[in-house]
Amino acid sequence: MNIILLGPPGAGKGTQARRLVEERGMTQLSTGDMLREARSSGTEMGRKVAEVMDRGELVTDEIVIGLIAEKLAGNAGGGFIFDGFPRTLGQADALGALLDRMGQKLDAVIEMRVDDEALVARITARSTCGNCGEVYNDLTKPIPADGKCSKCGGTEFKRRADDNEDSLRQRLMEYYKKTSPLIGYYYAKGDLTGVDGLGEIDEVSGAIKAVLDA
Repeated sequence: MNIILLGPPGAGKGTQARRLVEERGMTQLSTGDMLREARSSGTEMGRKVAEVMDRGELVTDEIVIGLIAEKLAGNAGGGFIFDGFPRTLGQADALGALLDRMGQKLDAVIEMRVDDEALVARITARSTCGNCGEVYNDLTKPIPADGKCSKCGGTEFKRRADDNEDSLRQRLMEYYKKTSPLIGYYYAKGDLTGVDGLGEIDEVSGAIKAVLDA
């Protein structure tokens, strides 16, 4: 099963992707992770990535599609979660064509819908464990009273520098400008299903599970 998680920054895509990896054995394909892995791999594709990044240029869609093709060829049994790709209509077309060529398909596109004001309030209260990445929130899931991560016991917590209101509103604007056309694109194809991204983590997981098991 291959799926795309859509939603603005802070909607919880990463948290839900980790759940799907743990519970369904899926493989999360994060553009950033793939680029970093390729750069240090020593392969021909890795050398291309390193050259582009060393010049301070943006990696082309062609290279990213090439990296995705390599991952798909590995044929992970649980399927793939596309995280951070596609971001544009051109990338969506390229991904669809790649899946067709490889005899695979996109099974679901899940849009994590959020209210912007509620999202800003949630994200500006967010922190993560510096060791395992477990997410905490001052309002809904505060750091344990003993100062230790409930998942790994770590004691260092951090907030993203861009998890402030001005920066987040700018990131939201960029998302809606560049990525929101994908919602219409996948709706027209009949692939899109929306879930409430502002629910509790377990509630959102349950909604996504219902979509995938339908």
